[in-house]
Amino acid sequence: MNRARKTALYGLFIALAFVLGYVESLLPVYLGAPGVKLGLANLVTVTILYSLGAGPAAAVNLVRILLTGFTFGNMSSVIFSVGGAALSLLVMAACRRFGLFGIVGVSILGGVFHNIGQFLVAAFVVKTFGVFAYLPVLLAAGCGAGAAIGLLGGIITERIRGLWESGV
Repeated sequence: MNRARKTALYGLFIALAFVLGYVESLLPVYLGAPGVKLGLANLVTVTILYSLGAGPAAAVNLVRILLTGFTFGNMSSVIFSVGGAALSLLVMAACRRFGLFGIVGVSILGGVFHNIGQFLVAAFVVKTFGVFAYLPVLLAAGCGAGAAIGLLGGIITERIRGLWESGV
């Protein structure tokens, strides 16, 4: 794939993730703990991870976090998102590389480790592990959201696989 096509493709993925992040900011979800989200933008991350690899997924994810964080959030939200996304992508990329799970299992682990990463950042910021009291609720939410994102990501990845094979 030439440089211009790659740049355009990354731009499209960033725009899609940005729009999904915006849509998610409009949907209030409260399941007994602060911070529960659907993870719609992670659909783009999972799709890129399985279509183009971990490097492109990390690049698009970082740009998306910076754009959505500074547009719809603040520096604090950026720091929490980067912590969660970094740990999540690290675990998902390792599981994919070693073939430990299918796309749904990898996405579930991504949702779970995203929450763990954010909790590690929170514990560091407030200097207490008391924040982990919310972890069971967020782990359950991460499993549910991760499963849904994994199912959709699997469908999308299969549908667009022909684009990568044809050189688009």
